[in-house]
Amino acid sequence: MSLLNISKAEKPLNRRKIDWAPYNFLLPSLILIAMINLYPLIVGVMYSLQDGTLIQPGDFAGIQNYIDLFRMSEFYNSLYFSTVFAFFAVIGSYLAGLGLAVLINKDVWLKGFFRVALLVPWIIPSIVSIVGWRWLIADENALLNQMITFFGFSSINFLGTESGAIFSVILIKIWRSFPFMMVSILAALQTISNDLYEAATIDGANRWKSFLHITWPSIKGISVVCWILMTIWSFNDFDTIWLLTQGGPINATENLIVLAYNYTFIKSELGIGSSIAIVSLIILMGLAYLMLRFQEED
Repeated sequence: MSLLNISKAEKPLNRRKIDWAPYNFLLPSLILIAMINLYPLIVGVMYSLQDGTLIQPGDFAGIQNYIDLFRMSEFYNSLYFSTVFAFFAVIGSYLAGLGLAVLINKDVWLKGFFRVALLVPWIIPSIVSIVGWRWLIADENALLNQMITFFGFSSINFLGTESGAIFSVILIKIWRSFPFMMVSILAALQTISNDLYEAATIDGANRWKSFLHITWPSIKGISVVCWILMTIWSFNDFDTIWLLTQGGPINATENLIVLAYNYTFIKSELGIGSSIAIVSLIILMGLAYLMLRFQEED
């Protein structure tokens, strides 16, 4: 047999046959994900390039909606509030969740009860919890103000002033979000062996050094994931803002998602509303990328 025939005979043996079975199993899920996530995204981008309303699709406008958006002062005000709201919501909920997770991870009295009780703000449906908070702080006749005046103090207009409304929505968001942080961090803490802390104590390390060199490296990965998720949820939080203040007073608590809602469903300017949503998506994708890079570098 010639060398040419040998090489031809060996060629089929060197080819790797692709097994398409796993891809066939994944195909229905990929199609479903594309229908749920990809299709609305494409439609949103298309709407942002048109000057239509909820009734009429409108004509192609190119990037004019984005140009008009970046000229609007209310867009920058909403972007500023969204950033402040998300920043303090993430920081506050993380610190509260971290502290409670460290405490519950120890052998404390009624540890099981506290684990369940501290999950209540996260378990309750948002509309129920927020309406309950509004019943507590809505006006001078609300329950919390009645308790304040009962002890001889002046009532507080929690939602009627700009500073009071901003403080209230951030505080309520932290109250609703800290259980998620607590559960996630607690799961990471329970993977750390007590032998590490005992060895550190023998070497003379105090609690801060033990946290810095043992606890933090063990919970950093889950912490970054929690930061990313909480940033996205806070930046796009609609129900907390809308049910408490509807963006008021004087648009002081109007974040980007409420601004997009107002332009889309109240003012019926679908192009501007869609462009706000697309810009929000780009901002959040950039923040998520930076946080993941921070995790990889360390």
